[in-house]
Amino acid sequence: MLFEFLGGLGFFLFGIKYMGEGLQRTAGDKLRDILNRFTTNPFIGVLAGIIVTGLIQSSSGTTVIIVGLVSAGYMTLRQAIGVIMGANIGTTVTAFIIGINIEEYALPLVAIGSIILFFFKNKRIHSLGQILFGFGGLFFGLELISKGLRPLGNLETFHEFTINMSDNPILGVLIGTVFTIIVQSSSATVGILQGLFAEGLLDIHAVLPILFGDNIGTTITAVLASIGASIAAKRAAATHVLFNLIGTTIFMIFLKPFTMFITYVQNTLNLNPEMTIAVAHGTFNVTNTIIQFPFIALLAMLVTKLIPGEDTFLEFKARHLEPVFIEQSPSLALGQAKEEVLRMGQFAILGLSEANYYLRTKAQKHADSAIKLEEAINNLDRKITNYLIELSSSSLSENESTEHSILVNTIRDIERVGDHFENILELVDYQLANRVGITESAMEELEEMFELTIMTVKDAVNALDHNDKELARNVMKKEELIDKMERKLRKQHILRLSAGECSAQSGIVFVDIISNLERISDHAVNIAEAVLGERQ
Repeated sequence: MLFEFLGGLGFFLFGIKYMGEGLQRTAGDKLRDILNRFTTNPFIGVLAGIIVTGLIQSSSGTTVIIVGLVSAGYMTLRQAIGVIMGANIGTTVTAFIIGINIEEYALPLVAIGSIILFFFKNKRIHSLGQILFGFGGLFFGLELISKGLRPLGNLETFHEFTINMSDNPILGVLIGTVFTIIVQSSSATVGILQGLFAEGLLDIHAVLPILFGDNIGTTITAVLASIGASIAAKRAAATHVLFNLIGTTIFMIFLKPFTMFITYVQNTLNLNPEMTIAVAHGTFNVTNTIIQFPFIALLAMLVTKLIPGEDTFLEFKARHLEPVFIEQSPSLALGQAKEEVLRMGQFAILGLSEANYYLRTKAQKHADSAIKLEEAINNLDRKITNYLIELSSSSLSENESTEHSILVNTIRDIERVGDHFENILELVDYQLANRVGITESAMEELEEMFELTIMTVKDAVNALDHNDKELARNVMKKEELIDKMERKLRKQHILRLSAGECSAQSGIVFVDIISNLERISDHAVNIAEAVLGERQ
């Protein structure tokens, strides 16, 4: 019984995961972009949450993505709450699929999926095979689970246990919560619940509280994902927990009327047991969303009180690129683009500082922050470039055309700064992985060059911001100092190497870091030359 249950659970979890991956690939693997773009207001966020969760078959997976987006600054807490609500609705799709009850087709689906996976190389067809294989595996796993659980009906102890759950609904909520925390998949626990109800091992009075507990337990994945993340990300995960706790509390208060309603629906529509649980699951999540949707601002305020602290939220999405200005006022659109380029420059300065902290402290949080900043730079690179391409077809004056060209070139330079500090992160990773030591004198030299480079980039961005030619000339002077410093540090490194003070591996790290810093200063000079009107 145990082997059949655990094996069936394994097939079920693998089937859901494999089917979700196939659906995700079929959707073009742009789920993160859907969440990033279509969350302008909470209602749209709910719809985005439903769509994405329906595709990946996991509310936990969607919430983990949301936590990542909030942590990275692509989504505000209020936007995230709407998506979380939608994710809870989207996860009910699996229960409805199970409710169709097509177990007899499970193995034929696995067979067809296997043939497609082995004999077709086309990516889209391959993804279809993955979906079919996962779909069949899901139902085959459910069949094994049901067979494994069937003998429980003959155990007197189990009968007494189910009676206790019917009499004590809070026990059912706790069981559902704990079991889902262990399995980390509400789809799996709801599927098992459907099997138990179908076999007559649990009645509706025991099933519904467990179902509510399943919804609480599924929040554990988001909570785990938020560990070590920003305060905003922790608040997003806490919102998921709070949303389901409030919903469960409301439904527990009205448990008897809700039980009567589900029984009425089952009898009226002549639903099979699996579909009855799917309807209960769907009704719980849709109603919970309708009840709490008007209170999104209150939920955001409540989790802010529960998780205090300064929110170091940096919005990484483009703020100023309004398409309407391209047609109506190209001059204003150009100003909007410049504001975004300057934000991009600030991210480059922050990323460079985080790379420096990572080199000095080896604290992973600085590497993670720098990686997010580099992703933000790449994101703004794409958005601003597309905006400027559209703007280029508008009627621009000679001065505006010159500024347009400067911005296009500056974007490239800032993006390259991001690439170079990412290279430095990889060099520090190499240092840590291979336990490469760098001498104290070498670290002091790197620190000095880092500070000068950061100041040079900062001056270049400020020169662009204020069209300050004097500041631009200072950038040129600092870049000359950095060039001299690089040549001097290379010589000093050779002397240390000759004296046996450092290893060849430490030399590779040291030389590559100063090389990347020198190239960053070159890109700062390019920006300064544009301000001075010297760039060709």
